[in-house]
Amino acid sequence: MKYYLKLGFILLLITAIASGILAYMNSITAPIIAENQAKEQELARKEVLPLAKTFKEISGDFSYFEGLDDSGNKVGYTFVASLYGYSSDVKTMVGVSNEMVIEKIKIISQAETPGLGANCEKSEFQAQFSNKKVDVMAADKDGGAIKSITGATITTRTIANSIKIGLDKLVLSVSKEEVAK
Repeated sequence: MKYYLKLGFILLLITAIASGILAYMNSITAPIIAENQAKEQELARKEVLPLAKTFKEISGDFSYFEGLDDSGNKVGYTFVASLYGYSSDVKTMVGVSNEMVIEKIKIISQAETPGLGANCEKSEFQAQFSNKKVDVMAADKDGGAIKSITGATITTRTIANSIKIGLDKLVLSVSKEEVAK
């Protein structure tokens, strides 16, 4: 019995040391990872709303960014749309004009099936969202204007639905903001 207690104690000691090392490494790398993700999101905002030179974050029930040109005039909005797809959360940066028409989208995070759902990162797929309004934001199999990725209808639906939900929230938030002014 003493032998098994000794083995259990040694195993406990090894796991405690390993956990401590992992926690320490996480505390070192977490700020670096967060900083890199913030830079990536800033680049994605500039890509989906190219007329904007700076971005002003608007927080509340729904967080989004106002895109401003060199003169400080509002040229549009950006937000992150996210829903769970076939095998992961699919996060999409969406650029929207002042008229609530999609300028461009960029998939910023996904772990869908390689060769199927992962094709959502292809520029041909993302380009079909440009110049679309909320009323046509659905997959073609659901009566919308977005052509589904072959073999990945769930991913297509996820992206279209997340953008539709985000646009609806953006319209509501912007109208609340304008009423408050």
